[in-house]
This record gives sequence, structure tokens and C-alpha cells, in this order.
Amino acid sequence: QVQLVESGGGLVQPGGSLRLSCAASGNIFRIYTMAWYRQAPGKQRELVASITNGGVTNYADSLKGRFTISRDNPKNTMYLQMNSLKPEDTAVYYCNAQCMVIGVPSGPYTYWGQGTQVTVSS
Repeated sequence: QVQLVESGGGLVQPGGSLRLSCAASGNIFRIYTMAWYRQAPGKQRELVASITNGGVTNYADSLKGRFTISRDNPKNTMYLQMNSLKPEDTAVYYCNAQCMVIGVPSGPYTYWGQGTQVTVSS
């Protein structure tokens, strides 16, 4: 059906930057809202930011001004630019997408990527 693959995670020093990517592939007819979530050890998964197919964005209040979400619709790809990173940003970051699927009735359906590790440490 649909696969989501995240990339761009890694180890970075406090104050540094990373750019995450999420590439969607498969029998996609249309992608509606895409979003980034994250989950730190011992914590619940939380919404980082979302973006509609029309480009309307929403951010967690604590991240506004440091993170920027964007998407390239012809490439079915979403990005998260992370600046001024802090140790508390350390988490596994997950891609989420609501998709209409070719050959599958009804929908949209929700899909998740496997996650990419972001570690902020000196």
C-alpha cells in the first residue's frame, strides 16, 4: 500500500541543526495531512508539527520558532528543519501521513514510518 521512510537523524551538539526527510511511496492517490511526531524515553508520543495538503502548518508551542515543517507534493516528501537543538529534543522522530490509496475503497488511511533517532548531546 503505502510506505513512509524517515532519514536525516543522528547525533548533534546543542545549538546545532538537523534536517529530517520523510519520503512516501506506494500506491498513493493523494496525501492529505502529513505530520512529525516524536517520542522520548519514558514519555508519550507527541505531535511536533503538521502540514495540510494546502500548506497550512501547526506547531507545538514549545517548538515554534525553532522548527519548520514543509513538503514537496510532487515528490511526496515532507521535511522538518530543526535549529537551535536542545538536549530535551532527543527522541525518535516519526513521520505520519493520511493517504488515499489507489485501488482501495474509502479512506483516507493513516500510515507511520519506522522512526529516526535524533540525539542532542555534547
